[in-house]
Amino acid sequence: MPAIITDQYRILNAETFVDSFVGIGTTGKNNYYTFLGHPKPGNITDDIGYGNIRWATEPPNPIDNFNQENRYHDSMLFLKKITSSDVRRVIPRINWQSGTIYEMYKNNYSSTNRTSQTATSGLYGSNYYILTSEFKVYLCINNGSDPENPKGRTSKFEPTHTSTTVPAADNTVTGDGYQWKYLYTIAPADIVKFVTTAYIPLPEKWGDVSTKTIKDAAVDGKLETIVIKRRGTATINGTDGEISGIPIIGDGTGGTATVTVSKGVVSEIKLSNTNSSGYTYAYVRFANGNWANNKKLVVGTLTDEPQFEVIIPPKGGHGADIYRELGAFRVMVYSKFDNNVNDKTDYIVGNDFSRVGIVKDPTDLSGTSVLNKRTATSLGALRLKVPDGSSTQLSNVVYEPNTKITQYNSSDSSLGIGTAIGYVASWDSTTGVLRYYQPVGFSTFSVYGYELKNFVGVQTNTPITGATHIVPGQSVDNLVVDTGHNGESVSVGQRDVALGQNFTNGVSDPEIKKYSGEIIYIDNRAPVTRTASQKEEVKIVIEF
Repeated sequence: MPAIITDQYRILNAETFVDSFVGIGTTGKNNYYTFLGHPKPGNITDDIGYGNIRWATEPPNPIDNFNQENRYHDSMLFLKKITSSDVRRVIPRINWQSGTIYEMYKNNYSSTNRTSQTATSGLYGSNYYILTSEFKVYLCINNGSDPENPKGRTSKFEPTHTSTTVPAADNTVTGDGYQWKYLYTIAPADIVKFVTTAYIPLPEKWGDVSTKTIKDAAVDGKLETIVIKRRGTATINGTDGEISGIPIIGDGTGGTATVTVSKGVVSEIKLSNTNSSGYTYAYVRFANGNWANNKKLVVGTLTDEPQFEVIIPPKGGHGADIYRELGAFRVMVYSKFDNNVNDKTDYIVGNDFSRVGIVKDPTDLSGTSVLNKRTATSLGALRLKVPDGSSTQLSNVVYEPNTKITQYNSSDSSLGIGTAIGYVASWDSTTGVLRYYQPVGFSTFSVYGYELKNFVGVQTNTPITGATHIVPGQSVDNLVVDTGHNGESVSVGQRDVALGQNFTNGVSDPEIKKYSGEIIYIDNRAPVTRTASQKEEVKIVIEF
């Protein structure tokens, strides 16, 4: 049995997705986070070969299966919550440009009635709306098409009006015949966050203060466009002239047309009034025997009868439902990772990221509550110090990004005897904080036992191996966990520096429970190295 899932279902899914986002501090489900991850896309010449050596030039296609989902969790670095203000429905960007033929809104495009320019089988794939240089959005309800220009004319004049009524078409020698329906102006804040070279946002809430006038002016079934399909041959009472009040036949009320006959053919047709409503189908007959305003309509032959097309507006009328009218089945998610704001304590610098993703409803470390923070880190952290009796200076110690670190603990069985291993995510010699990640795979090597061990704060000088000296060739002692450090900050000189994580005995766990939440989006990309002075703006478009 032939069946389809309609575009309106796609639009409904996009709406549901947008409505599911909540603000910071809101309890319950539907907490979405953008995350950056995969710090080492190239091969690590070590035990597990973490990454892909060709990643920089050929980022692999993401894989969607349960095993790979766990690997996405393994590679997370840090997260930022997505709030309702960070989400907008978007449509493809179509800039107005002089000399372009734009398609006009019609309600009957199909595989057998394709659009005139793009030859698409549906309205939403055509260029029937525009963005102007003033960030105003207009709907094309008439592109000047006629029997001589069946695909429309080139647009010459950029629209600027913001009225609720549609200006009449200019069909003079210098005119272009276009009629533009003003819809909305993109707000400055939305320009910054959601306008790209490929997409523009729709208003967050259609019909609010900024768009109420346009929405309220919409009339269900109001006719605004009639075009000539065939001029035919005709007279009015046997001669040229103009006749108004020709009834528009259909299921609505108030529709009449005005026809002009010149040199024995129909030269123009337009609406006689603007008070029609209720039409879902309509047509105009200019035929022998029809009368209008006591004037007799005459055509040459039946085969040369003038033909017209009455364009039916969408449900509710033009401007009633912007999301339905413009095909809003895409959603843009915006996140900004900025080292110069309060978020910075959860963000690392000096390392790469090569993956962007979205995770829904990760839990806090306890696993019992949905994470509900502005930002969070998925990395473990150690507060390190120089071991007792060492002459090494903390500022001279380097833990290179993505190199292996180990800690062997044999003194405290309650903390887990064995070797903990991981890779350096970031190192700050000023605060003495080392953040690390532990990708899976270590347990396959018998030298490390059969359990992935955690780094711990032990009461002996148990070193964190992997340190090097800033001066090549000079030896350096590996640092140890500062078991006396507790809290979320550390004193550096005369000031307290926030660390972004809470330390107990020099050790801090990640702020999210590993493998919690549902990963709904993954984008692999060429590696980007984060620096202290940079910020990343992430704009993700999801198409339903």
